[in-house]
Amino acid sequence: MSTTPFEKTPGWLDWYAGPAKPRFVLPPGSVDAHCHVFGPGAEFPYAPERKYTPCDASKRQLFALRDHLGFARNVVVQATCHGADNRAMVDACLASAGRARGVATVRRSITDAELQQLHTAGVRGVRFNFVKRLVDFTPKDELMEIAARVAELGWHVVIYFEAVDLPELWDFFTALPTTVVVDHMGRPNVTQPVDGPEFSLFLRFMAEHENVWSKVSCPERLSVSGPRALNGEQAAYRDVVPFARTVVERFPDRVLWGTDWPHPNLKDHMPDDGLLVDFIPHIAPTPELQRKLLVDNPMRLYWPEET
Repeated sequence: MSTTPFEKTPGWLDWYAGPAKPRFVLPPGSVDAHCHVFGPGAEFPYAPERKYTPCDASKRQLFALRDHLGFARNVVVQATCHGADNRAMVDACLASAGRARGVATVRRSITDAELQQLHTAGVRGVRFNFVKRLVDFTPKDELMEIAARVAELGWHVVIYFEAVDLPELWDFFTALPTTVVVDHMGRPNVTQPVDGPEFSLFLRFMAEHENVWSKVSCPERLSVSGPRALNGEQAAYRDVVPFARTVVERFPDRVLWGTDWPHPNLKDHMPDDGLLVDFIPHIAPTPELQRKLLVDNPMRLYWPEET
């Protein structure tokens, strides 16, 4: 899928170009609150310091998927392959006619004027990545300085980390002066019990800090059982269901969901995005929970002027 001078990482899995039409009908106004654009590299080059080189995944292709699945809006999260060059993400937001918001990656050196330009384009958050295989370490004092600056714009901070690292990051996370949105439930180990110590700590993190939200997304990244549903009553990625459903039911006003298209760095399989949408009613089993997860919560966070 690449038409650029960039050579994909060996073994890279391209996104699935023929997703099924979901059986689950999304509530009107639903938001895909976690997705990305990659390049195209010929127009928006990938960062020299990147840890991987993806296939291209353009805004046009993202918007076509949005319409196919039945979403009304997107939240485009800056991909690590672009580093702190937010041009591809900003371009997608500007091309969306107000139907996309963005989450940026910024450095301490960014000026107030540049932050304001991002805000005008539709950016409403910054992402701090603590997954060591994806990014190089950024000093916490720099991240805290950035958080304080974006708090003045009403933005939030998205944090991406792995469950085993939560204890050592706890003090930093709980000191952030913004709403904090956790990517993918902090990547729990789904072979461990839902009521085991690791996931219980994450639930306590949310319970004790009302500014903490969670995306209940990316079952394809977390699952061991995989995408095969045993019958119509069971979900694909069924081993992730108890974890995500627990978060949705305990914190219904602080959860978000997204496809994670185009699914960077998957090694095992590339998911069918239609199948991912059909995962939603298994973790948000009532119309009220579905509306909060897909409409009310993302609108309150990203389009508060319309709520």
